[in-house]
Amino acid sequence: MSATATGALMGAVLAAAALLFGFWGFLLVALFMAIGAVVARVATGQLDLRALAGVFTGRRTS
Repeated sequence: MSATATGALMGAVLAAAALLFGFWGFLLVALFMAIGAVVARVATGQLDLRALAGVFTGRRTS
């Protein structure tokens, strides 16, 4: 799926959540989408949590 199609789909999901559940439901859906994106990147190996933790604790630089 192209980046444009993915962005359009995410926008449609967030718009539907805003219409159906209001502002707080919109924020909750957006939070779950962000968590899902991070979990997917960790699962595919595109994001290394140990290196990221090292950057935030000051052990390594970015």
